[in-house]
Amino acid sequence: MLRYALLAILQANLLRSAWAFPTAETNIRSTSAAKDACKQIKDAISSASEIFFPGSKGYERDIEHWSPTNTQKATCSVEPANTKDLGKIIQIIGSTKVDFAVKSGGHNPNDDWSSTTGVQIALYRFNEVSYDDKAGTATIGTGLVWDDVYAVLDPLGVHVAGARVTGIGVGGYTLGGGYSWFANQVGLCIDTVTAFELVKPDGSYGWVTGSSDPDLFFALKGGLNNFGIVTRVTLKTFPGGEVWGGLIQYVSGFDKVMAAIEKFVKTVKDPKASILTTFNFILGNLSIGQQLFYDGPNPPPGIFDDFFNNGAQSIISDTKTRTLYDFVRSTQANATVGTRAIFNTVPLGEITRNMLTVVANETQFYGQNFANSSVFTGYTFEPHIGNIYRFTNSPSAWPPSRDFSDYPLFIHFAWTLESFDGTFHDAIKQSAAYLKEVAKAEGQKHIDKTNPYPNYAIYDDTAKEVYGSNLGKLKEIKRRVDPKNVMGLTGGLKIKA
Repeated sequence: MLRYALLAILQANLLRSAWAFPTAETNIRSTSAAKDACKQIKDAISSASEIFFPGSKGYERDIEHWSPTNTQKATCSVEPANTKDLGKIIQIIGSTKVDFAVKSGGHNPNDDWSSTTGVQIALYRFNEVSYDDKAGTATIGTGLVWDDVYAVLDPLGVHVAGARVTGIGVGGYTLGGGYSWFANQVGLCIDTVTAFELVKPDGSYGWVTGSSDPDLFFALKGGLNNFGIVTRVTLKTFPGGEVWGGLIQYVSGFDKVMAAIEKFVKTVKDPKASILTTFNFILGNLSIGQQLFYDGPNPPPGIFDDFFNNGAQSIISDTKTRTLYDFVRSTQANATVGTRAIFNTVPLGEITRNMLTVVANETQFYGQNFANSSVFTGYTFEPHIGNIYRFTNSPSAWPPSRDFSDYPLFIHFAWTLESFDGTFHDAIKQSAAYLKEVAKAEGQKHIDKTNPYPNYAIYDDTAKEVYGSNLGKLKEIKRRVDPKNVMGLTGGLKIKA
């Protein structure tokens, strides 16, 4: 049954031509201010850093994002090579009050979250990975993607709690919380951070730790880009060698696959074992992409057996022993690179057989009804074992409560034409709302008290929704660290003092 009025959605988006846009006078003023800021930055930075303008290869690299929904034509782009230069850049931005953006990996598709028509800052030159074997930590530049980090640390026999798929930037992932393949063993990525190198909104810079500034350290853990620009993070490492895992792509026998998923979630207690399950509709067909992971060269018998020889037909099956780098690079997260996209999330308290079935139907529903405009429709279940927030007593901006950890259901729609943006934005919101109602009907009453994972937040989620009871404290820290609201000149999930 068609629950959603698709024609109403389409008609509503035809009316978006009535939206108000900036006047020509406003655009001229903002462009003039941005040009002035770019000139000042060019004169202020050292030869180690570099500024680029439209038409250059450096500029195109700096403004490019994983999805064109978050790619804008900046007035200039700049690649600072050190905190001193970045401090000068931030001071100029603050004095000229020009819009700016900071890009680490550029993977978030939300418009304005790391792109701008003003000054685009790209952190590529903060690109080192250093390992301290005595301290058991790794210091990592936020201009890297996690693939780069694993390539350095794998040969050293250590792991960090980085991203699960390819192409994810260190900066945004870490500041948003960070779910890794090791969450069952160490918690969130932010739970393993020992220090942040931060350029503050006034241009000053230095390291922030739990002892040097406990409140700011708290705010940076999940607080995204609200308190300055993080250029390096120091993370705890843990011993790690080869891992086992890969992708199985099922095209039939979905009931048997869902039975295997349900059994895994209910019975597996080995913290080294993890799965990600994606119901996707692509090229006109429903399929299930099942990622299996074990933190070790071979999983014990029985953990993943139900995903093999279960009668379900698969067209891909590449599970094997490999390095973490190779495993992450084998994921298909970049299959939709270059398409328009939007994310959303539903925090679940349980992953039930009913919810798996409902999501399979939901995937098919949107995939079929948007067949002429959609490239990809995906819903990913991310189960974990027990409360993964229990690994630290150190508070963080997010999650506001560590009493329990939910299972984030990640929703990803992708399409090609900008004219369909509103249609897919409305659809993904309606889908998330419907799935929340399904969860409530199952008895998952907690769902109204959960706080969306910052890295999956949709563009109009509010700071109150994400940070909950922590918002008041975060506002106080914001007033102290950024009294002139310089970080308010960039996009993202904003904490307004």
